[in-house]
Amino acid sequence: MPLPQATADAILGRMTEILIADDHPLYRDALRRALHQAAPGASLFESATVPELLALVEAHPEAELLLLDLHMPGARGFSALAHLRGQYPGLPVIVVSAHEEASVARRALAHGAAGYIPKSSSAETIVEAIGHVRDGEIWMPASMGSASTPLRDDEAQIAARVAELTPQQFRVLAMIAEGLLNKQIAYELGVSEATVKAHMTAIMRKLGCNNRTQVALAASQLALDPNTALPPADVEDS
Repeated sequence: MPLPQATADAILGRMTEILIADDHPLYRDALRRALHQAAPGASLFESATVPELLALVEAHPEAELLLLDLHMPGARGFSALAHLRGQYPGLPVIVVSAHEEASVARRALAHGAAGYIPKSSSAETIVEAIGHVRDGEIWMPASMGSASTPLRDDEAQIAARVAELTPQQFRVLAMIAEGLLNKQIAYELGVSEATVKAHMTAIMRKLGCNNRTQVALAASQLALDPNTALPPADVEDS
């Protein structure tokens, strides 16, 4: 059943810009339809990859909310969330994920998410969650509990360091974690290999790493399951 319009207006009527970040067109469409039903006056902006999302956030500094999927090209687990919370601390982020595990939801809150919505949730639940977050509250399904799980020390430390990266450095970090070489990263970003190497040096300094393998291992600490995240070989580009 759709929410009464008066209720929807009370919850979302003040919102002007909402960002949606999800690489699944069908689910973006579902979110868009739910939000248009609840807040027909809100402007919605979408992205399907983390590079697109970073550009979107930069282009809309007045955005009042971000709905973020954990699985998108350019992100590994909680890495994008950690980076965004560091770079844009005033932007509330609600994680919208297919993961139904309470442990994942609690880790998301520990990384700074303002809410966690399983993708199986109804449109009414999505509106309810946004309303609570808009009022400055933290929201997650009652079935998952109400408290975040304290992060391991190594995960908390790497999250804080990832938060200090510039957006371009974060893009390079994501590509390193995927195993791309400097020349491949340079091609993808449209920059010189020398520029990539300069970014690499800055990333290693900020993450406290000495080589490419250590950088990839550090990034793997933010994976949903760090035990399955294997770093690429330590290959030195010529």
